[in-house]
Amino acid sequence: MSTERRRPGWREVLHGLRHRNVALLLLLGFAAGLPFMLVGNTLGFWLRSEGVDLGAIGFLSWVGIAYSMKFLWAPIVDRARAPLFGRFGRRRGWLLLAQSLVACGLLAMALVGPDGALILFGVLALVVAFASATQDIVIDAWRIECAENDDQLALLSTAYQFGYRGALLLTDALIFLIAAEIGWASSYIGMAALAAAGMIAVSLAAEPRSGAVSPLPLWTARGLYDAVLGPFIAFFSEHRQLAFAMLAAISVYRLADFVMGPMANPLYADLGIDSATVGGVRGSIGLVATLFGTAAAGIAALRFGLFPTLVTGAVLGPLSNLAFAWLALAGPDTGVFAVAMAVDNFSAGFAGIALIAYMSSLTAIGYTATQYALLTSFYALLGKVLKGFSGVAVETLAATRPLTEAYALFFAGTAALALPAIALCLWLAWASPPSVSSRS
Repeated sequence: MSTERRRPGWREVLHGLRHRNVALLLLLGFAAGLPFMLVGNTLGFWLRSEGVDLGAIGFLSWVGIAYSMKFLWAPIVDRARAPLFGRFGRRRGWLLLAQSLVACGLLAMALVGPDGALILFGVLALVVAFASATQDIVIDAWRIECAENDDQLALLSTAYQFGYRGALLLTDALIFLIAAEIGWASSYIGMAALAAAGMIAVSLAAEPRSGAVSPLPLWTARGLYDAVLGPFIAFFSEHRQLAFAMLAAISVYRLADFVMGPMANPLYADLGIDSATVGGVRGSIGLVATLFGTAAAGIAALRFGLFPTLVTGAVLGPLSNLAFAWLALAGPDTGVFAVAMAVDNFSAGFAGIALIAYMSSLTAIGYTATQYALLTSFYALLGKVLKGFSGVAVETLAATRPLTEAYALFFAGTAALALPAIALCLWLAWASPPSVSSRS
């Protein structure tokens, strides 16, 4: 068993920010985050403003399950070259294909609109989610393959999250200001144009070392076996009896956040908080809180290690749910809304980095795309299945009480879903050896 090495000092942490890959992961993080809310919570606000009922909004949130099923096609992305774009390299080709589909899908959603053909609109959202999930597979592999050790991996993960959170603030905050001026359809057209940012990042980047090396051909028996079963065998062989506990902790870590997600923006609409206020608060207070939460988690992971950061994130996460319960009871109070946004963005930023750094440390070079896709599928699948019933849950509670009280009970109830995650993280921190990483 390896001994725990010295944690880097503050000067070493700051020096690492000058690494070239930090800027690259910042851009790739923005590209990864851009479509997420546009087929998620922000879409819910647009749908609600068009008069779509809460039940339909909840069920349409199931398009996000594509992000949780990506492990099914991750072996293909990990081993084969992308159609049409394969000449750009194994990693870069898949990124360019996925980013092209994201841009075209968002444009088509804007042209169809939810008031046109809701089923077709939902299918287009599913296409965007599928392409976005494919993009995530490649970017996650790229980020892990670029890191030389766990400290650099934590730094690159923080840069990735800064870019990702910046995109989320644009698509979950500033877009409300834009939509208030030019409408939702035009706003989505603008977001489709911004998908070019990811293509620029790819064009400036070199193919990662393992991405440039051809693995065993996928169409051979040995290659298919290694692509499909190899990642699972390697993971369970490396982590043995802790593997199932790790997967369980990952699967419930953000459960409370996922389940409440689809009802956040409908709450604003039902409280009468206009889109300009939502965008203004999220783009100012939300931005600052996100940057502080993301930076705090990255620094904590470098200075104090993954497990203290992971446990802290598990505790901070459900504060978002309680903040939304408070907002539902307080009504359209700008001050309460601002505090709720600060709590939500800080805790989400911190918990997100903590989980990403932990999951990244568990992957093995050679299976990065498939293993990380498996881990992120466990991370999101349960929550994304359950969140489809969020609208029905609020409507059921509202049958016997005022709608705002129903929202408050729903958000407070979802906060309790964080308790298993806290318990599992504490147990893993106690049971795991000093080094949980399969990286050198």
